[in-house]
Amino acid sequence: MNLVQLLRNQWDRAGACLATIGGAVVLFLGYLGISGTSYTQEQLPYLVSGGAFGLFLLGVAGILWLTADLRDEWRKLDDLDEHLQMLIALEVSKREPRASAPAEEQPIEVAVTSRTRGTVKARRPRTSDAT
Repeated sequence: MNLVQLLRNQWDRAGACLATIGGAVVLFLGYLGISGTSYTQEQLPYLVSGGAFGLFLLGVAGILWLTADLRDEWRKLDDLDEHLQMLIALEVSKREPRASAPAEEQPIEVAVTSRTRGTVKARRPRTSDAT
């Protein structure tokens, strides 16, 4: 995977890294400006511009990183939902019309290939249609 594709897929994490670096640089430059003078009226512009903007960038970085993590969790939940739907569809397709007497339950084994983690095997007992 090349760098452009990686940045396109992980744009929020890349933006969080850039905002973190930018916030650290702005805070450091503000510190250098404040430390260079002993007069309060000369320190205030550095405090407002460097401190406030640096903290803002760090906040943006935290929010971008959090949204990237949430997107990953939603993707995992979507994969789980997709696998569950496949298992349900497979079980429904394997059911046979049953007589009025309940047949004994037999476990079935289903192999589902996941895009991210390999193979998942599930054993699920059949339920009878008769109530």
